[in-house]
Amino acid sequence: MTEPAGETVPEAPEAVAPLDEPTEEAVAEPVEEPAEDVREGAGSTGPAAESGGTAESDTPDAEAGTDAETGAGAETGAGTGTGTGAETAQASDTPELSDAQAELAAQRELRARIEARKAEKEGPVASGAKLSGTAADLLAAVRAVEGGSASGSAFYEAPEPAPRRPAPEAAPAMTVRPPAPSAAPLPAPGTTAAVREVLARGGAPENLAGQVAAVLGEGAAGALGEDPWQLLAVPGVRPEQADGFARALLGAACGPEDPRRTVALTVWLLEQAALQGHTALELQALRAALARHAVADPDKAVEVAVSEGAVLVFQEGQEGAAEEPVTDEEESAEPTEAAEEPTAPVLLGLDRYALAEESLADGLARIVRTATADTWEGAELDRAAGEHGLVLHTGGEAARAEPVALVAAARERGLRALVAVHSEDGRRALGAAGADAVTVAALLSGAAGPGRDEEGAFALDVLAVLDAPQLDVETAAMLVESLPDGCRLVLSGDPEVLGAPGAGRVFTDVLAARVCPRIASRLPDPGPLGELVSGIGVGELNQVEAPGKEVVIVPVRDAGEAVHRTVQLVADSVPRAIGVPSEQTQVVTVGHGGSAGTRALNTALKQRLNPGPGRFGGYDPGDRVAYAPVPGRTVTGTVVSADAEGLRLRCGDEDVLVPKDRVESALRHGWALTAHQAAGTRWPAVVAVLPGDAAAGLSRAWVYTAFGRAERHLSVVHGVDQALPRAVAEGIAPERTTRLRPLLEGLLATSEE
Repeated sequence: MTEPAGETVPEAPEAVAPLDEPTEEAVAEPVEEPAEDVREGAGSTGPAAESGGTAESDTPDAEAGTDAETGAGAETGAGTGTGTGAETAQASDTPELSDAQAELAAQRELRARIEARKAEKEGPVASGAKLSGTAADLLAAVRAVEGGSASGSAFYEAPEPAPRRPAPEAAPAMTVRPPAPSAAPLPAPGTTAAVREVLARGGAPENLAGQVAAVLGEGAAGALGEDPWQLLAVPGVRPEQADGFARALLGAACGPEDPRRTVALTVWLLEQAALQGHTALELQALRAALARHAVADPDKAVEVAVSEGAVLVFQEGQEGAAEEPVTDEEESAEPTEAAEEPTAPVLLGLDRYALAEESLADGLARIVRTATADTWEGAELDRAAGEHGLVLHTGGEAARAEPVALVAAARERGLRALVAVHSEDGRRALGAAGADAVTVAALLSGAAGPGRDEEGAFALDVLAVLDAPQLDVETAAMLVESLPDGCRLVLSGDPEVLGAPGAGRVFTDVLAARVCPRIASRLPDPGPLGELVSGIGVGELNQVEAPGKEVVIVPVRDAGEAVHRTVQLVADSVPRAIGVPSEQTQVVTVGHGGSAGTRALNTALKQRLNPGPGRFGGYDPGDRVAYAPVPGRTVTGTVVSADAEGLRLRCGDEDVLVPKDRVESALRHGWALTAHQAAGTRWPAVVAVLPGDAAAGLSRAWVYTAFGRAERHLSVVHGVDQALPRAVAEGIAPERTTRLRPLLEGLLATSEE
C-alpha cells in the first residue's frame, strides 16, 4: 500500500509557508536560474499569492500543486518571507513557542538517549564494500570525514541495541512523570540585534531576526554573514529568497555552484521531501531536484553535502555482504545469477529521520525478542498477543472493538494494559462506548496514562495503539523507546486509509516486513456506508441501497456550484432531512487551493453560518477552527474569545489558548478540512466535495479516507465524472521512500540465525 503525505490540487499553494510545521503547502517551485533579489518582494503572501498559480514540486514524487496535508499552519498563509518590510508575514523578535511543551520534553528525552547510545559506540560499522560509481564516491566521502581527513560532525552510525531493562515483576509503587519543561530560552537581545543588522544589509525583513537567532544560535549573525544560505534553515524561507539575500551580501562572490548554496539547498530539499512523507530520497531523485534549482553539477553538490556531514548516505541490503571470506574456488567460479541482481538504490537522508528509523527498528526488535510467550485464551488476536511481543491488527471501524476487548481481557488477567488513539475525538468515541483510552500525544507527554518508571519506561504490560497508520516515524520511535522490555505492543489500524501526516509510513512498513503475526479482522463495517467504503478498499465503487439516505450523490457542473451546494447541504439540507446539526457536519475536500478548496469553502461557510468581521485576527467567537498544536496533528474546536494572551478555543472538553504569535501560523477555519486532516476522526455527517478541477488529486486512499469519515450520512458533491470510479479502481498514491522495512528485516533476520 502506498501512502502520500499530501494531496494534489489544481492550484499552487502560497509562495511562502512555514516549514517548521509540516504544512499543507509544501510545494516548491523549480528555479531555472537564481531568483530576483529578496528586496523585490519575494515571499509575499498577499492577494497575488493567495490566488494561486502553477507550480512544480521540488520533491521528486510530488505532482504540480501538491499540498502536504500535515497541519493547519500554512493554510492561513502564515510564513516568513524575505521580502520588504511591508510583507504580510508576521514574525516577532522572539521564537515561536509551542504550547505542547510536554511533548517537546519527551522528544528531547528520546534524543538524549539516542545520543548517549551513539557516544558509546567504538567505531563505525563496516559496510558498502560492494558499492561502485557514484555510490562508492559518496561513501568514500563519508569515510574521509570519519577518518579525520575532512570536516564533519553529524554522521550516522547504526545504533546498537540499547541495554535491556529487566521486565518489572509488579507495578512500581510510584511512577515518575516527566516534569513540564520551562519555556525555551530566548535569544540574547544582543544576538537578535546583530542578526537584524545582517538582515538589513541583505535586504531581508528585520522581523526575521528573532527566528534566525533561535534557529542558528548565539553566533547567528556571524554564521549568516559567512553563509547567507543558512537563511534556508528558517521556516518559510525559500531558495529564491535566500539566493537574493546572498547576492545582496556577497555580490559577485556567489553563484549557483557555491558550495554553501548547494549544501543548504540539498538539506532543504530533503526537508521538503519529509513534508511529503519521505524519510530519505533516492540519489537520482535528489539529483533531479537540484538540477531544477540551477545546480549544474548535482553529483558534486551531493558529494560536498555528504562530506560536510549535512547529509547521510545509505544503501540498504549491502551491510555485511562483503565481510564473508571468499575462497579461491568461489573467486574463480563463473558469475551466478544472484551476483547479477541489481543492487539496492543509494539513498540520501537527514540525521533526524535516520536516527528515528534506526531507533524505531531497534525498539521493535527489542519488543519482539524480550516478550515471554504465554497462552491466552480468547479470540485470535488475544492468542497472538499472548504468544508474541509485537502483533499487527488490520480492519475497518468496526474492528476497533477487538483491540479494545484485548486490553479489557488483559486487565482481567492482572496486567497493566492501555488503549491509545490518534485523536481526542477517537478517545471520546471510545469513552462513549464504555472504554477508556488516551491519545498518543497525551501518553508521550505524561498528561495521561500510567506515567513512567525511574528509567523513563511506561508502567505497562500491554499497549494497543489504534489508528496506527497515523503514526509518523518520530512519534513511533518515541513511543516504542518508552516501552519496557517484555511489554506487548499491538498496532491496529486500517491500512487503506491515508498515512501519517509526518515523515515515514510505519504501519505499512512493519506490515510489509512480515516480522510478526498479522491478524486481519473479520468484522465488517455495518450499513450502506460500511458496504460503500469496503468496496472502495478493494477498488470497486459500488451503488449501495440507502433507504435512510445514508449516501446521497449531488451532481454539480463547476466549482462555483460545488461551493453553493456544499453550503446548502451543511446549513439546511442535512439538518432538515437527516437530523444532524451543522456543527456536527464536516466538509472534506481534496486540497486547500482551488476554487472549491478549503479556503473557498471556509469563506463561504463562515458567511452563512457565523458571519462577522473577523476582529480577532480574522476570527470571531463561534467560528469553527482547525488548530495544529504540534506538527502533524490537527485539533478541531470553536473560538470562544480573545484577549491579550491570544485566542481562546473550546476543543471538545478542553479549553485551549492559542498564543497571539501563533494564531496566524497554527490556526485556520475548520468547517472544511482535507482528508489528511480528517483522518483519525469521524463525524455524524460528512460532505465530500469533488469539484471538476480536483480530479488529478484523487486516489483510492483519498476516497476511502474521506468517505470513511461519515458515521450516519455521506453527501458527495460530485463534479469529476468518471475520474471518481477511475481513481477508486486505479488511483494508487505515490510511494514514500523509507528505510524502516529493510532495517527491521535485517535486525530480526539476524536474531533468528
